[in-house]
Amino acid sequence: MGKEQYMDRAEHALYKIYNRFPVVFDRGEGVYLYDTDGTEYLDFGAGIAVMALGYGCREFQEAVKDQVDKLCHTSNLFYNAPSIGAAEKLLKVSGMDKVFFTNSGTEAVEGALKVAKRHAFNKGMGQDYEIIAMKHSFHGRSLGSLSVTGNDHYQEPFAPLIPGIRFAEFNNLNSVKALFSEKTCGVIMETIQGEGGIYPASEEFLKGVRSLCDEHDALLILDEIQCGMGRSGSMFAWQEYGVKPDVMTVAKALGNGLPIGAFLACKGAAKVMEPGDHGTTYGGNPLVCAAADKVLELFEEKNLVAHVQEIGQYLWEELEALAGRLDCVAAHRGKGLMQGLELSMPVGPVVKTALLEEHLVLISAGSQVIRFVPPLVIEKEDVDEMIVRLERAVKSVVRSVAEA
Repeated sequence: MGKEQYMDRAEHALYKIYNRFPVVFDRGEGVYLYDTDGTEYLDFGAGIAVMALGYGCREFQEAVKDQVDKLCHTSNLFYNAPSIGAAEKLLKVSGMDKVFFTNSGTEAVEGALKVAKRHAFNKGMGQDYEIIAMKHSFHGRSLGSLSVTGNDHYQEPFAPLIPGIRFAEFNNLNSVKALFSEKTCGVIMETIQGEGGIYPASEEFLKGVRSLCDEHDALLILDEIQCGMGRSGSMFAWQEYGVKPDVMTVAKALGNGLPIGAFLACKGAAKVMEPGDHGTTYGGNPLVCAAADKVLELFEEKNLVAHVQEIGQYLWEELEALAGRLDCVAAHRGKGLMQGLELSMPVGPVVKTALLEEHLVLISAGSQVIRFVPPLVIEKEDVDEMIVRLERAVKSVVRSVAEA
């Protein structure tokens, strides 16, 4: 069956939520994807920062296949061995105390918000709580996570959202300080803003927010769904700053393509939830936890964090060089293998041209930032090839604009 037939069937059957590109991917190998016509694409999007181990990782696949043959699901009325192993490994690399497995990142955020509210409830704050979030942030699409997502475009069709959310300026400590009150029960932020344009928190800002939370006995929630799991050059981006959150969220790369997320807590925040306060049917089932357990094992075996540090620095240098050759590049930001190029023009045409003409998979972060979040296993030669294809795509779009 050709791609046109697949696309036609999809348009008839699937809810029209996504504006998809006219490509039907069929399989992957390493850092390459292949469509139904057999065309090869270099992938620098990794399924939106998900496929940390790349495609076709044999050890990962065998672990998942073995678990499918044993047991996929029971429910959280019982224990299962894969969830215990994955939890222990995740706590070891994070230094947190407790973990709750979810089905996705947005569900992890929902759980983290409930921890902050339960913490306030346990202190006798009544039910008039406030949470401080950041403008230009992104935490998910469910009503709770959407309520702390600082983007009016996403929020407006679904108002009213949950009350008591106040928005501060990211990397502006005074704006956060101005919002703190006796009602504040928590602050939620991404350690590196993703959808908002690839903005890392400054050390002064993150340490300052930590201090404010300590002063007011509020919980600091750090969203590491995209920037965590080695992508920044540390296992979790906050580990570079000399601070520690009370609660953090993780997902995406944790399952390397299987749907799993988690929220983790430490110290007092790890003790506030009681039986019955939260739950999930599928979260933490044996299949997805076997995947996460193997992912965490392979991170250590392959020393992926050190690899990201090396290749991330090389990517930085090559993007800097590219920026020097292209007049349309306005800024370059990021850490590790989570970087962004801000252009002086919309990046949509560049992303589309790169995909359809250069067979390079890229994604955007807002309207003017190209986001680079490739599989963590890329090598220098993959960076070199990406730069060649990207430069051709940008120049093609610039020429088209000039001729229009």
